[in-house]
Amino acid sequence: MRTKQKGKSEMGHNLSRKIRFTKHAREKFEVVKHYGFEIDEKEVVKTIQDPARVDKKGTQYLAIRAINAKYALRVVYEERKDYLLVITFYPVRRKRYGV
Repeated sequence: MRTKQKGKSEMGHNLSRKIRFTKHAREKFEVVKHYGFEIDEKEVVKTIQDPARVDKKGTQYLAIRAINAKYALRVVYEERKDYLLVITFYPVRRKRYGV
């Protein structure tokens, strides 16, 4: 299921909610670095808080935000009771996702 959301009030999650990372997500920083992408924790958090678009698939949210002229960052996360949990993230071509 893909949901295109419009308007800042409808997109992104509450800035005051704590954001945690799975072990896989923490390891992913080094993986994307190997492929030439300098992604840091701030960039992932910014994508969740101020996305260009958020899709929902089951219990997971997929936020996407441009990181440069050619690529966007896609962040997969879930809502938990008191925090948001980042499952993974990966760079994608903006053209493919229309961002």
